[in-house]
Amino acid sequence: MMNIQEIKAYLPQRYPFLLVDRVVELDLEANTISCYKNVSVNEEFFNGHFPEHPIMPGVLIIEAMAQAAGILGFKMSGKQPEDNHVYYFAGADKVRFKQPVVPGDRLQLNASFVMEKRGIWKFSCQALVDGKLASSAEILCAKKELLP
Repeated sequence: MMNIQEIKAYLPQRYPFLLVDRVVELDLEANTISCYKNVSVNEEFFNGHFPEHPIMPGVLIIEAMAQAAGILGFKMSGKQPEDNHVYYFAGADKVRFKQPVVPGDRLQLNASFVMEKRGIWKFSCQALVDGKLASSAEILCAKKELLP
């Protein structure tokens, strides 16, 4: 549905912090998105986390879920960063890690819009590997209009 070039139009992050490789489903009627990140042994963070037993840091899994939610938020609002809009990661609630994410995994990222209140958007997010829950969280994003 969206390749990496289209994703770059919606997310300001770039390597090594762009953590969404492809959007495979976007349903604006249900306000849901499904994306994935291919986890490669060549990722910089595996050099130190952990060299003998590489696992993807939990904070990066949360960031990947937040990026999926950010794309959904932009699509729902009809805006892009080039329109002087940005979604700041404002928080994560109910974070849980169920299994490690390792090199070779394909991390499926699902996000659903829950609510918006005073410019803070809440999304219910999951990260799965092979259909099994690796992590889940409620992600909060603050939508801001930047001055030109």
